Amino acid sequence: MIKKNISILAIESSCDDTSASVVVDGHVLSNITANQTVHQTYGGVIPELASRQHLINIIPVIDVALKTAEVSLKDIDAIAFTRGPGLLGSLIVGVSMAKSLALSLDIPLVEVHHIRAHVLAHFADEPKPPFPFLCLTVSGGHTQIELVHDYNNIEILGKTIDDAAGEAFDKTGKIIGLDYPAGPIIDKLAQEGQPIFSFPEPQVGSLDFSFSGLKTSILYFLQKEMAVNPNFIQENLADICCSVQTTIVHILIKKLSKAAAMTGIKHIGIAGGVSANSALRHTLDLTGKNKGWTTYIPSFQYCTDNAGMIGVAGYYKYLDGVFTDQHVTPLAKM
Repeated sequence: MIKKNISILAIESSCDDTSASVVVDGHVLSNITANQTVHQTYGGVIPELASRQHLINIIPVIDVALKTAEVSLKDIDAIAFTRGPGLLGSLIVGVSMAKSLALSLDIPLVEVHHIRAHVLAHFADEPKPPFPFLCLTVSGGHTQIELVHDYNNIEILGKTIDDAAGEAFDKTGKIIGLDYPAGPIIDKLAQEGQPIFSFPEPQVGSLDFSFSGLKTSILYFLQKEMAVNPNFIQENLADICCSVQTTIVHILIKKLSKAAAMTGIKHIGIAGGVSANSALRHTLDLTGKNKGWTTYIPSFQYCTDNAGMIGVAGYYKYLDGVFTDQHVTPLAKM
């Protein structure tokens, strides 16, 4: 018999967002995130600055998450936390806090794989996909296609061999002079442009991805055009953004379509920070209608790094009795 009212306090600190959430019986009651703006000056996340900011944010964020959910620490049954992958210094802060809370409260610890949590973000809200389903997980550091057999049984069918799609967005943004993170800015500018510039699609086997070559081809294209017209980027910014975004989305959906054809699965989801991209969401919807898929996209709050998804993933591990102990350490790569 499954115990009712299982309350999970979840902590996420894999990169530059400090997040805490309270999840009860798989339902997210609070999902609080403190963002860091200090990295915009440098055009990317500075690990040391990120870990220092986590130290400042983590206790207030947990406090707000508990108060928002109207739950106290004595009501918590387990602490779920991101073990990795991520920035080691950032992970240390979250893991240390989770271990301290679990030890002081004498409750179980549940370690969560950050990317698997992105997949299970589909179960933080309705509609929820049935098993099995395919998920395209796209973030700043990861791009992969998973076959989701069950909550705790996820098979990777294909992954990036170098840069992820999110990196392609951010590095392109840096080349054309946009602030960090560039993905949302490119998305906004692309809506004002047309995909009039063509970029070669990387040729890699099966269901794997590669975005390093695309980034390089964009750089060479812009250098060539600016040698003729130094104002090329400023005069064509919206069209450049639209062309880059269209190319990345086409690569992602093409591989996802191939995976669907190979497996015969028609329940298809996307997850991760890049799943907030409007063009990707729109293209998935159109492709799904054309191919007879049922598509699933988490709400925006569960796309970016957040503790809600960690809590949901932790809840299903809790049900299976999969706990860790005080010897657990963070892992930058998992």
